[in-house]
Amino acid sequence: DSDLSMRTLSTPSPALIFPPNSPGFQNGRGSSTSSSSVTGETVAMVHSPPPTRLTHPLIRLASKHQKEQANIDRLPDHSMIQIFSFLPTNQLCRCARVCRRWYNLAWDPRLWRTIRLTGETINVDRALKVLTRRLCQDTPNVCLMLETVIVSGCRRLTDRGLYTIAQCCPELRRLEVSGCYNISNEAVFDVVSLCPNLEHLDVSGCSKVTCISLTREASIKLSPLHGKQISIRYLDMTDCFVLEDEGLHTIAAHCTQLTHLYLRRCVRITDEGLRYLMIYCTSIKELSVSDCRFVSDFGMREIAKLESRLRYLSIAHCGRITDVGIRYIAKYCSKLRYLNARGCEGITDHGVEYLAKNCTKLKSLDIGKCPLLSDTGLEFLALNCFNLKRLSLKSCESITGQGLQIVAANCFDLQMLNVQDCEVSVDALRFVKRHCKRCIIEHTNPAFF
Repeated sequence: DSDLSMRTLSTPSPALIFPPNSPGFQNGRGSSTSSSSVTGETVAMVHSPPPTRLTHPLIRLASKHQKEQANIDRLPDHSMIQIFSFLPTNQLCRCARVCRRWYNLAWDPRLWRTIRLTGETINVDRALKVLTRRLCQDTPNVCLMLETVIVSGCRRLTDRGLYTIAQCCPELRRLEVSGCYNISNEAVFDVVSLCPNLEHLDVSGCSKVTCISLTREASIKLSPLHGKQISIRYLDMTDCFVLEDEGLHTIAAHCTQLTHLYLRRCVRITDEGLRYLMIYCTSIKELSVSDCRFVSDFGMREIAKLESRLRYLSIAHCGRITDVGIRYIAKYCSKLRYLNARGCEGITDHGVEYLAKNCTKLKSLDIGKCPLLSDTGLEFLALNCFNLKRLSLKSCESITGQGLQIVAANCFDLQMLNVQDCEVSVDALRFVKRHCKRCIIEHTNPAFF
């Protein structure tokens, strides 16, 4: 009888979250892999009908100890909602099928500001359609409470699922669809056009996405008032291999409020694309162009136009960058806190010297796989960057224990040191450990432990 009463409730089935052939789905009924799984027996124990209606065999077999566990129903509503707030979307849907009270609590608007779905086999398009339809019951066709949608790694997500979000969630502020390679530009255009408050967009690994822009209709409508602007501040386009300079130009022209931009492994980006970027997006604090092999010292000259606003920069494996590019950054970006220049083999002690003397507030520096660096460069770092907390020197063949000892004697707050594949002695490593108490040393010396 309890099971029948649940079927009358319009709750999304757990089958939308876990397909029937998945490990988390058994006998057509959703079950969690954790110890708090909700089975038919748990349903009976949590919400026991009156004694005269105890017809379900699972209820008759429940022990006295199991029935005492139903004391969870004595918790007040606000406590139950607090507990539910820690559950992912699929578990929350299961809780809504336990009993009528849990149904009402599970669909409390405060619990549905975020939808989080993960998994390669999940039918995301259908799940989003059913969930948004239920959340739109009180406000037809509009889901006003939903602010965050995270469907990372859901390979079955298509443009249809994003259209659903765009049409129903005008208050959306954060969207993460990383690894969903079936979505295209058109669906992304719809989302940014119909969700004017969107600030955080992660389309990393979406190889079909080559641009971020408004739809033609939205562009015509908003142009007189807003100048075709999009409110996105955080944009991650890592592994969007097809992104080119022209697409980056369009992104920069429409997303002028960008503060965080990640273009890792966007291998077609060149210095010209960075020039477009710096014309429109002058508020960028964090920028990554790692593995963009066509970016050179000229690109560093453009990035240096951000001046003191730039705090985070990653140029790892950009082989065309030399000391000249580092000098541009060091001269103008004096408040830089993080620099990843791993694999930039053209960087020498002179570049590190200029960086250390001008960016004295550096906290994290990765200059691994730079074979031209030596203890001289480390000495400049040690004497100028006292706030250094993380330093990676992996595969720097010219580094010795003497350079490490100078760093350890001056940078007491060092928390991470990577000297893998470096010729350093055990005594030098012990010196570092003795002077930097909280430092974790990553090394390949079997004699040091």
